[in-house]
Amino acid sequence: MTGTVYLVGAGPGNYKLLTLRGKELLERADVVVYDRLADKRLLSFAANAETIYAGKTAACHILRQEEINALLIAAADAGKTVVRLKGGDPFVFGRGGEEASALAAAKIPFEIVPGVSSAIAAPAYAGIPVTDRREASSFAVITGHEDPLKTTSSVHWDKLAGAVDTLIFLMGVHHLPHLTARLLACGKSPSTPAAFVRWGTRPNQEVLTTTLGTAAADAAKAGLKPPAVFVVGSVVGLRRHLAWYDTKPLFGKRIVVTRTQAQASALTAALEEMGACCLEVPTIRLTPPADAYAALDTAIDTLPAYEWIVFTSANGVHAFFDRLTASGKDSRALGQAKIAVIGSATDAALRPYGLRADIIPKNYHAEELAAALAPHISTTTRILLPRARKARSVLPDTLRALGAAVDVCEAYCAVPAEENKARLLQLLDDGAVDVITFTSSSTVTSLMTFLGGDKSRLAGVIFACIGPITAQTCAEYGLAPRIIADTYTIPGLAAKINQEIGE
Repeated sequence: MTGTVYLVGAGPGNYKLLTLRGKELLERADVVVYDRLADKRLLSFAANAETIYAGKTAACHILRQEEINALLIAAADAGKTVVRLKGGDPFVFGRGGEEASALAAAKIPFEIVPGVSSAIAAPAYAGIPVTDRREASSFAVITGHEDPLKTTSSVHWDKLAGAVDTLIFLMGVHHLPHLTARLLACGKSPSTPAAFVRWGTRPNQEVLTTTLGTAAADAAKAGLKPPAVFVVGSVVGLRRHLAWYDTKPLFGKRIVVTRTQAQASALTAALEEMGACCLEVPTIRLTPPADAYAALDTAIDTLPAYEWIVFTSANGVHAFFDRLTASGKDSRALGQAKIAVIGSATDAALRPYGLRADIIPKNYHAEELAAALAPHISTTTRILLPRARKARSVLPDTLRALGAAVDVCEAYCAVPAEENKARLLQLLDDGAVDVITFTSSSTVTSLMTFLGGDKSRLAGVIFACIGPITAQTCAEYGLAPRIIADTYTIPGLAAKINQEIGE
């Protein structure tokens, strides 16, 4: 059967502004053809799809429009569900009409899924309403880059200059002198407020306020590059008291998140809520243990013998239950065993398995966990401790000193994510990093492995640690963390960063 093509608006840049219908279709897609301005995080919704990049920049097209049309038709002819993910809205200068026409001519079923247009969203994130009862009752959205094959312009410059309150130009950076000259020649006052919003709705958003008469010169002086929305009208003046996004406390701060790819999103989300520009560059990745789970599988086979199971990380929880499932068992196999965890995040990791911890220490580190377990230990107590290959020995040593028999089983290994080394070093060399976050000692160790011990690239960078143990590892490498969370959790780390460097 012939498949269907969905022309989906990806929104203005911030991936959270995707519509629910768009997310639903990405989850169902067999093929996703996406543009340059579609945030890559949207592709995580299409985990099972083939993804094809069809991005375009001025004078640089990965695929010509005719090739994109043919690709969509061929994929649908093969019976696939195809999502054409387009920045903004498909029908607002997104060539959605051309693609829909090609699909209609080929008798391919298609659906249009509107998206939030940058024409509205970028000004909104800059604190500029495109209409306001006090200032503007009309607005127009104009392309700043008309079809080069057209012999005459279809833009009615004389009417725009006098009849529309707010003018919004998309894709107009390269043609600013022409755009502004036409408006001025048609009677628009050179003192009319104007603004550029670059990368609108994203954490790296930039706003340049100016006037119509000086816009081209100011943009050139600032080195302004696409993508940027150009807004002309008195509503620009409202930004003085309506700016909200770029006044967030961490706005403009470039923060590297070094957690594993799977775990980075929680810290990123917390920091982006405060306005930070997060750069997810994991310094570690998780691999199976060196003994290929032999010790852990043996422990799982004798689970009824354990009185306590102790978890020191969410990763340990998930690795343990993955092996439990692989053995054909589920949570019932734990029998009468009680569970102790090092902190609230580890306790939360138990929830999907229908479990809660019996012990959570007040302070989330090994010494406190051992102290909390001490009243429950005797010389007959047997404890299972599934954890990372390289971890501090203080917990099992203390529990053994109390008389318990402790079986430490490797559940996973944290190894340097060498695939991210080049990107991280480039960011440091470019001076594009303000803060590096460390959520475990292994993230510190792997970073220093990337650097080969050369700390010169870290000059001026602030280090933020989730707790004193991670901070101690920093100190062992000669790094002085400025930020150490008071509560040793991801929300605690984000809050401490905001407290220390938020504005």
